[in-house]
Amino acid sequence: MTMMQDEWLDIGQLDDIPRRGARVVKSPAGDIAVFRTQDDAVFALEDRCPHKGGPLSQGIVQGHAVNCPLHNWLISLETGAAQGADQGCTKTVPVKLQGSRILLGLAALLARAA
Repeated sequence: MTMMQDEWLDIGQLDDIPRRGARVVKSPAGDIAVFRTQDDAVFALEDRCPHKGGPLSQGIVQGHAVNCPLHNWLISLETGAAQGADQGCTKTVPVKLQGSRILLGLAALLARAA
């Protein structure tokens, strides 16, 4: 991992994560799950289901959502919201692609650790 400018953390190449897969990044704020979808979109969420705290990085990616491996809850990768009424939300982390490099919003990670 390397820092790019003052705001973004370079965590590796897009191809480091398989399609429909995830990678866990350790941060001062806790584990962050970085997901790559079948269409090469990239999302980052706190690696914790809002229901029982299951590791979302171990779930199955379906479109732009992930199933929690503990109780099969479907979590939106775009918003972190669990599907269904009043079921909670997982924190999202800003992420972007710069060429084929994946960058995480460093300011958001550090603010959560404070």
